[in-house]
Amino acid sequence: MLTRPLILVHGLWNTPNVFRRLESCLEQPPSMVFAPFLPHGCGRKDIRSLAKNLGKYIDARFGSTGSIDLLGFSMGGLISRVWLQEMMGYERTIRFFSIGTPHQGTYTAQLVPDHLFAGIAEMKHGSDFLKSLNVSSNYLQGIECRSYFTHWDLMAFPGYRSVLPFGSIIPIPVLTHKGLIKNLNAINLIASDILGRSMV
Repeated sequence: MLTRPLILVHGLWNTPNVFRRLESCLEQPPSMVFAPFLPHGCGRKDIRSLAKNLGKYIDARFGSTGSIDLLGFSMGGLISRVWLQEMMGYERTIRFFSIGTPHQGTYTAQLVPDHLFAGIAEMKHGSDFLKSLNVSSNYLQGIECRSYFTHWDLMAFPGYRSVLPFGSIIPIPVLTHKGLIKNLNAINLIASDILGRSMV
């Protein structure tokens, strides 16, 4: 049983439905798991704007002070990091689970024009956004961090670089980006970790 609320943050071209299988596996009451809908505008909306919306949803649902856990899938992990590092979310977050998030950028986004798709362009390898985020990454040191990735990820590419600068790093042997949050074996591993049923 979870001892504090878990916030699930979806990625680009996803909705909260991407977490349906994970939520089913966790078997928690609705009051303990919350997956807000954050429309990305097909990548046109910048990540900091999405993080502000995330913060508003969290405060509206759980107040502005209670402890929480946070899980971000794909771009959702970067949205989560902005809220954690730049909007003082680190003060109330106990655990942060990152799944397939391009923390060091993805070459898949490299040719995307900045002026058309701001959110996608911010995930380019070497982007100013990521450099800025990594400067303040020390705020994650007080949080229990987990990074899940697959070597064969073509969305967060190369997959082995989709990890946080702190905490545990867990490779998952699935063949696709979406498999990290859809594959049953991956879901069981992540759910067990969230519920404290296994040591990874």
